[in-house]
Parts: sequence; C-alpha cells; structure tokens
Amino acid sequence: MMDMALPPFMGTSGLLPTGTLLESLIHTSHEISSMENLPSVQMRNVSTMIRRIKLLYSLFDEIQETKCPLPPSSILCLTELFSVIRRVKLLIQGCKDGSSLWGLMQIELVSNQFYVLVKEMGRALDILPLSLLNITADIREQVELLHRQAKRAELFVDAKELHRRDDLLEIMTVNNEKNIKNKGFIDMGRLKESLSSIGLTSPLDYEEEISKLEAEAQKQAGTGGLIVVSNINNLISLVSFSKSIIFTSGENEKIKEDIKQRSALNRYDPSLISQSVLPNIPDEFRCPISLDLMRDPVIVASGHTYDRNSIAQWINSGHHTCPKSGQRLIHMALIPNYTLKSLLHQWCHDNNVPLVESASSSSTDLERSNNKGKLCENAIDHISAMKAAADAVKMTAEFLVGKLAMGSPEIQSQAAYELRLLAKTGMDNRRIIAEAGAIPFLVTLLSSHDPRIQENAVTALLNLSIFDNNKILIMAAGAIDSIIEVLQSGKTMEARENAAATIFSLSMIDDCKVMIGGRPRAIPALVGLLREGTTAGKKDAATALFNLAVYNANKASVVVAGAVPLLIELLMDDKAGITDDALAVLALLLGCREGLEEIRKCRVLVPLLIDLLRFGSAKGKENSITLLLGLCKDGGEEVARRLLINPRSIPSLQSLTTDGSLKARRKADALLRLLNRCCSQSHNPVG
Repeated sequence: MMDMALPPFMGTSGLLPTGTLLESLIHTSHEISSMENLPSVQMRNVSTMIRRIKLLYSLFDEIQETKCPLPPSSILCLTELFSVIRRVKLLIQGCKDGSSLWGLMQIELVSNQFYVLVKEMGRALDILPLSLLNITADIREQVELLHRQAKRAELFVDAKELHRRDDLLEIMTVNNEKNIKNKGFIDMGRLKESLSSIGLTSPLDYEEEISKLEAEAQKQAGTGGLIVVSNINNLISLVSFSKSIIFTSGENEKIKEDIKQRSALNRYDPSLISQSVLPNIPDEFRCPISLDLMRDPVIVASGHTYDRNSIAQWINSGHHTCPKSGQRLIHMALIPNYTLKSLLHQWCHDNNVPLVESASSSSTDLERSNNKGKLCENAIDHISAMKAAADAVKMTAEFLVGKLAMGSPEIQSQAAYELRLLAKTGMDNRRIIAEAGAIPFLVTLLSSHDPRIQENAVTALLNLSIFDNNKILIMAAGAIDSIIEVLQSGKTMEARENAAATIFSLSMIDDCKVMIGGRPRAIPALVGLLREGTTAGKKDAATALFNLAVYNANKASVVVAGAVPLLIELLMDDKAGITDDALAVLALLLGCREGLEEIRKCRVLVPLLIDLLRFGSAKGKENSITLLLGLCKDGGEEVARRLLINPRSIPSLQSLTTDGSLKARRKADALLRLLNRCCSQSHNPVG
C-alpha cells in the first residue's frame, strides 16, 4: 500500500544546507498540517500524527523567523526530522488516496508504520539541543511535550476498525456449511452497513474504490506479490458484486438469481484474505531492517539476527557493517538461528500465521515470492534512510572536527559539546566521528584550562569509547596520561567522574588493563575519587578499580594505594550506595598476598559480612561468602573462631546452602565443612 523509498536529502557541497532544509521542513509540515478530508480508515492515527506535525511546524517557523545561525547538531536533528516528515506525508497521502478496503485489511501493518515513524521522531528529538536554539518558552514547552509523548507512544490499532475488518471477513465467508445450506446468500444489509462505515455510500464511491483496488493490484503485481494480488482481486469482486446488488433496481427474484450466479462463480476466497492479515508481531520476531516478521532468521558476524532476505540485500548493496551495532563484519557468512526459527514456528502455529519456508509446493513458492518482494522494498526504504542519516552524521562530524582544530576557545567548547551529544547515541555515530579524526583533537582539549572544554572533551571521549574499535584509537592517540590528569585534578567533579568512567570503558580490553595499571598515578587517582566523589563518582571509581584488578599485577597496586580500608568504610555507609561494587573489588583483592593481609587487619569486616549474608543482594552474598571463605583458609583460624561464636553466622550459611545462587551454595557448603573441622579440632586437640 505504501512505497516510501526516499532519496537522501543532503547538500552536494561541504556546507550544511540550513536555509534549504528549513524551507523544506516548513513547506512539507505545512502541507501535512493543511490536509483535509481525513481517510475513513486510520483516522485516529492520521489525526494524531497531523497534530504532532503542527507542533513541529510552529518550531520550524519560529527558527526561521529568528534568522540566527543554527548549531550543527541541530542540523543533524532537523535532517532526521525531515526524513521522518517526508515519510509521514507519504503514509498519510497513501491512506487518503489508497483503497479504504485494502487499508482495512492491512490495519495492523499500517498502524505499525505510524508507530515506527513516531518512535523515529522521538529519537530525532533526543539530539535536538533546545537550550542552544533561540525560541520562545511556549514553543520550547510544546516541543518538550511532543518529545515526551513520542517517547511514551505505544502502537495503536483502532478496535472499531478491527471489528469492521472482522465483520467484513465474516460476511465474506459464503462457502462454509451454514451458508451453503442457505443457498449462498450474503447478508446484504450487514455488507452495505460495513462498506458504508469505510466511506462507500454511493455508486461513485464504489467505482472509485474499485479503481483504487485495481491500481493497488497492478502495483503489487510488479513486485511479485501474486498472493496479495489474488487477495485484492477477491476484494474487487466483492465491491463489484455489492455495487451491482445494492444499487440495481428490479424484481427481487432477479436480484436473488443474480446473487446465486455470482456466488456460484466463487471469485473471492476469504481464506486468502485472512492469511494476509497478521496479528501484532512481537518485536523479537521482527527483522531490525524491514520491521516485518522474520521468515528465515540468520546470525551475522556481530551476533545480531536479521531476516535472510533483508540482510542479504544490505550486504549486496556494498555494506560491510552490522546495521544494528555499526560493527564491521569480519565475515559475511549468514548462520541460521535455529532457536529463534523454532520459536517463530511455534508463534505462527499458535496465531494461524503461515510461515514461508523452502518447499516445492506452488502455493508456498508464490507466498515466498510475495514476501521477498515486500522485504526487498522495505530493505531499500530503510537502507536509504540509514544512508541519509549516516551522510548527515559524517558531514556534521567533519564540520565539528574542523572547528576543534581551527576555532577559538568558545567555538572549540561548543564543538566539543556537540560532539559529546552526537556520540551519545548510536554505534554508527561513534564510528563516523572517529573516522572524521575527532579523537586526537579531543585528547588535546583535555589539558584545557576552560572547565567546560575539558568536561565536554572527556565526556565525548567516554561516549566514543563505547565503540570497541575506538578504545584502541583513543589509547593510540596517547590519551591515557591526559585522562589520568583529568581524573586526578580535573576542573569539575563531573569531568573527574567521567574520566574514571572512561578508564573503566577502556580497561574492558586486556591490553589496556596492563597499560593503565602501569601508569603510577592511575590507581591512586581512582582511589582518590573513591574517597571524594559523589555517589556516581564512587561507583565509577569502584568499577574501574575492579576492571584493573582483574589483571593480577594490578592487585597489589590497588592495595598499596589504600583502597582496602576505604572500601570497607564504604560498606558501612548506606548512603554511599556502592556495597556490591566495593565487595566485588575486595573479593578480587583477596587473590593477592598484600590484599589478604590488609583485609585481615580489619576487625569490623567479619560481622559486617555476616549481616550481608542475610540482607545483601544475590551478588553481594556471593562476594561476602567468597571473602569469608578466603579469610578462613590458609591459617585463618581466628576468623573461623569469630564466625563460630557469632550466633548469626551458622544459620545464615545454612540458609545460603539452600536459597543462594549455585556459586554461593557451593562456597557456603565449603565454609561450613571448614568450620566443622575447626570445631572438631578445638574439642580434640592434637598431642
């Protein structure tokens, strides 16, 4: 019903087409806002979408009236909004100009297209820097409200329209046993009422509907959708038949005879129609590219699953990255996802949905042909949109990197802030920004005396480091010493905390654990933040220390930096909110001699761990039992005696052997056996 393969809207030069873009946005959104005579099908979705576009029209109009230069990050958002608005226009126009009856049969599919566009609108507004735009408070509030509504929006399928569709399908079932006994008569009163509810009230309406259905059939025939064409032809027969009966005068007997003759022709088959109407498809069964029900799910090198036809189209178009994650595919093999395919079979069986597979039967071949055509169209639509978005990000990133390299401190600050926003969403964005050469310039800005520049630069690097390949590029740019400097003495607490989070992100790679741990200031700076930071900062520091301590050579450095007493102190501080993180680091430090000795010095730890066995989280209980078991082994008789004289310890351990995780149960059992041996030895001393 809808063809939305849109050409990317991008300027051919290196300059951002601000004026042209705004004019196009205003023109297109005004066209949508001015639409009248809403379709009788999808009326609620159409009217709601038009209201949303009217709010955006007010925003675009005001931006143009201010005549102020736009920040580049807003250009990216507006470009994405333009892509969405163009598709909204095509979708609404399709609902208005297309067949009402066919739209009713595809109500779930079309409703989902509205839902997808609303969600894309919300994602585009995620990166709109409202604080940088010179707009009135009223417009700002309206856009913020629209953003919240788009984020919260849910799929809406009109229950009344579903009932109309089901009613029509029921009326059309003329070949069942009951109707055969009644000589095949259709309830023309019900049929007339149903068709009237979708706007067919006059002979001219019926003629126009037949023309629209014929045009739809011709369009679908060009894509290999033979089953869909057959369904549409059934509907054409129904409308033609209804028109001839409802609007033809004559004797009743003649009408009845006409009905019998037309019924005998059996030109429409309701079972085919019902096969084309799918229930709401779970998100996990939709291909991320086409958003259609997957028929042949396959796994690509990145680990993500797609429908075979869609991902093959993507790869054959010259792409060598995963559409969902942005990762480069190290091979192009498509591995069948048998588990998901089995779940798909079960869902299709439960919902009476035909699942197309490779088979020799002609009917299955026809359906597969139809499905392939639809998937290819959807793939082209989404690839076109993704390419336009990627081109916009590339242009914006190159523009901003130029400002980082050549701009004044004020311009550098703004460019760093906008790169920070741009790197916040999407693996593709992070890859493209790095390819534009942003990382070395951001590293240079870490030593800036301007607090805003430093904070934006380190946060941009943090966001970029989420993409694994960028971790290597950041380390290769010599960033680690500058990041440690910000961590130790950054201009703002947020800059210090984001530096700690960056170290945590970089240390996910084993080689980086070695390099960072080898810097004499890195671990002491993290311990300093553990002492001085906010709750979020303490958590960032603790998780970074944990990552570094996974590498054995770093454990002693963490102990020497004074982390152990500080971590135990944080265990006793309910407001700190990092109990599980502190326990995880202590459990790791138990693996080195220095850590074991330092932890044993603390007299308050054992009763604290006993309490955590009772009241801690599942992960907290695991680490608490790990610490107690480690302290009792290898000459820890004193700790064992303290456990034995504590009335809460044995019941807590026994409870853990039945209710804890597998790891906790195993360790609790081992500790109980150790305590039992210790108790036996104390009653029967050797010698």
